[in-house]
Amino acid sequence: MNDREFEFTEQDFSRIQKLVYDFAGIDLNESKKNLVYNRLSKRIRFLGLQSFGQYLNYVEEQGEAEFVNLINSITTNLTFFFRENHHFEYLAQVVVPKLLETNRATKKIRVWSAGCSTGEEPYSIAITLKESAPEGWDVKVIATDLDTTVVQTGRAGVYNIDRLKGVSEARKKRWFLKGTGKQDGLVKVKPELQSMIEFGQINLMNEWPLKEQIDVIFCRNVVIYFDKPTQSRLFNRYADLLPSHGHLFIGHSESLYKVCDRFELMGQTIYRKIN
Repeated sequence: MNDREFEFTEQDFSRIQKLVYDFAGIDLNESKKNLVYNRLSKRIRFLGLQSFGQYLNYVEEQGEAEFVNLINSITTNLTFFFRENHHFEYLAQVVVPKLLETNRATKKIRVWSAGCSTGEEPYSIAITLKESAPEGWDVKVIATDLDTTVVQTGRAGVYNIDRLKGVSEARKKRWFLKGTGKQDGLVKVKPELQSMIEFGQINLMNEWPLKEQIDVIFCRNVVIYFDKPTQSRLFNRYADLLPSHGHLFIGHSESLYKVCDRFELMGQTIYRKIN
């Protein structure tokens, strides 16, 4: 361990554990120690600091902006369009037809992508809604993340074409503009999709500024970083926000089993709020 560039003590790791838990509800166990060292060393080097102790003092002095950088360093924002595609098929084939009945009076549909990362998920939701909801309905996606940098990426709607792996040619043509010249290898989401999505920053541990009914929540590959009590609080808050029979989609390695009993399992990591 002595060949490490920066000293990394038990006390440093304990401070990091407390900071990330208090700020974002993330539970870092001992197995994440090397990952934390490797990820944060880059940040320490970038800032021209000399030690983890110095960096942690800096985090506390800077407040939220640097807290977010710390969280982003130790979590992974890896995603692509229509990841776990069965969720989008279920949304189109089961959830939207139900919403067309239950929300007939308001003609409104609201979906929240909580932990939207760089935006591929909310755009996949928007495409699905565009293809399955009739014209004339007021359909919106709220896309939020703790990390303001990934939120900006989502808002810009420009991606490497690799993120579209597995997306049909028909969908690529319908919903994306292909870059040419200097923009070769990039795609941009069409404005009609961008206008459906409201991007913003939310810390899931704090109050949520959501003012209207949400019909569906996607919170995928987010709670893997949380301990069970934090997961339980979060899922109960989602249940409070959803209407009767509202849907919740979570990540493929996540489960509500023995965490929250207010939902019933409908299929692969698809849950419906119980009456």
